[in-house]
Order: sequence, then C-alpha cells, then structure tokens
Amino acid sequence: MTPTDDRSFPIALAAAMAEPFDYADGDGIDFEPFDAFLSAEETTDWFRAWTGNGEADGDAFRVFGKDGSGGYAAFWLVRPEPAVADQPVVFLGSEGETGVIARDLGDFLWLLAAGLGPWEAATPYDSDRVPRPDVQLAAVARQFAPGRRQSAATLVELAGREFPDFDDVVMELCR
Repeated sequence: MTPTDDRSFPIALAAAMAEPFDYADGDGIDFEPFDAFLSAEETTDWFRAWTGNGEADGDAFRVFGKDGSGGYAAFWLVRPEPAVADQPVVFLGSEGETGVIARDLGDFLWLLAAGLGPWEAATPYDSDRVPRPDVQLAAVARQFAPGRRQSAATLVELAGREFPDFDDVVMELCR
C-alpha cells in the first residue's frame, strides 16, 4: 500500500471522537482523543522514541488518541486498501504493550460502544473493571457500522487472529 498523507479523520471516527470519554475514576474509558491525526513528523518522532530506533518512521500509522499514561491508539496501514477506515486499529502502550484491537473502524466503534477504549481492549488482563456500555457511542456505531455488533471479546479476538504478527513486526523495529 502506498500511504497517503491525508490526516483528516474519517467521518465515523470524527463522530466517535466528538463524544465525551468518561474515565469515571478508573471505571470508565481511559482515552483522550485528538482533534486530528498526528502529523507525519509528530508520528515519526513518537515512533522513533517508542522503538528506540532513530531510523524508524511512523508512516504505517495514523495516530488518533492516547490513554492517560501516554499509550497511543492508531490505525495500522497494513492492508492494500487506501482507506484508513478499512485498516486495523492498534494500541502501542507507554510500557511497551502492543495489540491489534479491531479489524477496522467499524469494529472499533463497537468496542467503544461496549465500554472499552484502546488500552482496555489491549490489556484486559490488567483490569478487573467491568466495562460500562456507552449509549452515545452505541448510537455512533449503529449509524456508521450497522449490523457489525459483536461482543468486545469477539472483536478483539478476531483482530488478533487476523493480524497475529503485529507484535513481532513492531518488536523487530525496536532497539
């Protein structure tokens, strides 16, 4: 795939990111959306710092938000389709956590609707919290991904099954 440098959010992502994310003292979604994708320069700076590799670039990612500790949520531009919304959503945590959390934007919308943010989806073993479904985010998911609803566990499992090598790909770039 030849990535484009379009940094505008797809309409469905913009709609979801416009909704408030309630951290609820640790019981909600730990996610801070950005207003737009990070620039190419910001993405490369972050990815080089995250990997410790001064030669790595961030061209394969469109970063759209972070958790409270600084872990980033991004689209991983791995599929040949040029549309960002068709790419998998990944999480790269501040402590080295990695995970493919959704096969595409539609699945990600349903994860959010189920009460999981990127960190919660990538690190279910780190939390004993019970997800709280979000009515507003469910409305966004129904509008932009009708008929795609599945349990959060199923969505994360399907993403991991489709992209089992994500961690290896990223770790090969780390120094």
